[in-house]
Amino acid sequence: MVKKKIVALSTYLSELAVHGIQEKKGEDIVRLDLRNIHTSVADYFIIASANSGTQVKAIADSVEKEIYKATQADPRHKEGFESADWIILDYFDVVVHIFKTEKRHFYGIEELWGDAESTNYQSA
Repeated sequence: MVKKKIVALSTYLSELAVHGIQEKKGEDIVRLDLRNIHTSVADYFIIASANSGTQVKAIADSVEKEIYKATQADPRHKEGFESADWIILDYFDVVVHIFKTEKRHFYGIEELWGDAESTNYQSA
């Protein structure tokens, strides 16, 4: 008998998002686990940085592609493609934030959710 590990959909989506970011060399990748924070709006925030607007867009496209390929899910909402300083992809329980590096430091999203469990990932 083969044992299968059951993973919550939000955890799986967060892993797919991280992979999509890694594929396009996103930097400083962090997954914030918000499941134990009762006032949170999602299960996970995935946060990453890029050096240019072009790279921010490429990372966002890669995340969308990876999640769609595995689940056929599109983001419920996406925002920021025009300026590409900060793109948000909202998958209900997983929200992906891709920043130009200087904008990420300015907004300090990790500090806003300082109670969350944090996991750091390396670029591919």
